[in-house]
Amino acid sequence: MFQRILVPLDGSFRAEQALPVAARIARATGGSLLLVQVVSPPLDYSGGLAPVPLMNEQVIESEMAAATDSLTAIAASWVQAGIPTSTEVQFGFPAQQLIATAEAHGIELIVLCSHGRTGFTRWALGSVAHTLVHQSTAPVLVLRESEAASLLPRPNEPRTLRALVPLDGSPLAEAALTPAAHLVAALAAPVHGALHLAQVVKPFSTTVAEGFVSELNEEARQRASTYLTTVVQRLQATENALALSITSQILLEADVASALLTLAEQDGEGGSDLITISTHGRGGLERWMMGSVTERLLSATKLPILIVRPSKKG
Repeated sequence: MFQRILVPLDGSFRAEQALPVAARIARATGGSLLLVQVVSPPLDYSGGLAPVPLMNEQVIESEMAAATDSLTAIAASWVQAGIPTSTEVQFGFPAQQLIATAEAHGIELIVLCSHGRTGFTRWALGSVAHTLVHQSTAPVLVLRESEAASLLPRPNEPRTLRALVPLDGSPLAEAALTPAAHLVAALAAPVHGALHLAQVVKPFSTTVAEGFVSELNEEARQRASTYLTTVVQRLQATENALALSITSQILLEADVASALLTLAEQDGEGGSDLITISTHGRGGLERWMMGSVTERLLSATKLPILIVRPSKKG
């Protein structure tokens, strides 16, 4: 898993901060990198109903040539480091071009920083990341500019890399488990990684008899505990070769996203290095919609976050 990795670039130093993380994953999996830069013209909406491109053919060719030279130089450094690296320069709308490229090349992971440089021929990686998260069939690892290096090993300081995986009891939410396991194993190597599975149980209303509410909450907690125990055992069996440490936790909180954010970003051993979450979950009396929770975590967390979009099959 994660042997074909796409890194979108836009000519900015910020975007290039995704490269060391992507390269570390590729090195651990024996994979390769595909660096893609999309030259996208700004559009003029001021003069009429239809947008008008502000770049002529000569300027476009010049921009694409400059992007090609830049990517070639970047790729050479990673090839010299022993990582197979190829490049593509394209023209068009960045998000759509990246999605099409990922599908054409069978990309298994997209790694990008959430912000890039904007300007005459640049595109904002923040908005592109948002589109990729919603439409890409490949998992998307979104790094924060100031925290991109947090997933890289620290010299002379081996540590266990830990990922928080929120679950809601649905198979769709569980789609994040295998990608999380393989990502943590790749980033943590040669040290063993860790997964922390968390399920937030929304407490029942206190508008009825207090004793009855307590009993309902305890029943919900017990069901969640049984579920998480089953998931941990299954994951330990299926991903045994990765030698991960797998723990679980139940939170009784009304605000799911806030509870997960607090859990993930707490200081010390209880915190996590990244979050891995599915974009969708199953709704119902005791389920929370993974899509809305993912949106809030993506916009609020300072941690790297891997977004997995489950297959619609079944």
